[in-house]
Amino acid sequence: MKVILSVLFLSSFLFSKVYYSKVEPYEIRNISSNVSGLVLFTDDNMIGKKLSSKSYIKIDAELDNKEINSIDAKLIYLRNTVKANENIIKNLDKLLLKKRKNYDNIKSLKIKSTLEKDKEFYDLISSENSYLNTMKDINNLKIQIADLELRHAHLKRSISDKNLVAQGFVLYSIAVKAGQVVGISTPLAQVADVSRALLTIYLDEEDLADLDNKKIYIDGVLSQYKISRILNIADSKNISKYKAQIIITSPKVFSKLAKVELK
Repeated sequence: MKVILSVLFLSSFLFSKVYYSKVEPYEIRNISSNVSGLVLFTDDNMIGKKLSSKSYIKIDAELDNKEINSIDAKLIYLRNTVKANENIIKNLDKLLLKKRKNYDNIKSLKIKSTLEKDKEFYDLISSENSYLNTMKDINNLKIQIADLELRHAHLKRSISDKNLVAQGFVLYSIAVKAGQVVGISTPLAQVADVSRALLTIYLDEEDLADLDNKKIYIDGVLSQYKISRILNIADSKNISKYKAQIIITSPKVFSKLAKVELK
């Protein structure tokens, strides 16, 4: 019996593949600036700690805030003007109904001279032009309002982008200092998603066969994990090897070396 168990153990050992992988955060994000401006504050004390809803980098947004206040005031005036013009349109509409009726009543009357008829007609046309011009003014005002609302949205986005927040992520590094002027695409920081962890191994072509049915041992202990991702294109650095990743539960300490066995 002992001989049989020894043979089975040896057989399992011979057909298992051993790999070593560093336990990495599930994701490390490189944060670059979407805006230009002066860096006011960097929270260097949070490096290595989990971030909250507070900003860990602040970029000057004073002019953005002033412009937003100015736009808010302009929008109030423009919307009030639109309302006033819409009331004018209602009055002009009533006036036009009467003038059209008056003109229709006299245009066929023989007792009215051509001069009188023409005068009524010109008066009607003038009122219609006033109506159309007022409608044009309303449309132009609405275009201005739409443009200002779009600018308002851009400024809101800019202000948000100048207060960097990554709640739940660990601050990995900060690449700028207070007093530094940054532009669009300037690297600002790195943050890590440590809610899960990632093991990366590089498999030989023959290892790809029946991969779903293979059991994964981590540091000699059987796990319930499966290969989470497999790239069926040979790696550019590890020639003739195929990159595979295993998503695991977040450990207390990252970057330690783990032994991975496929059996």
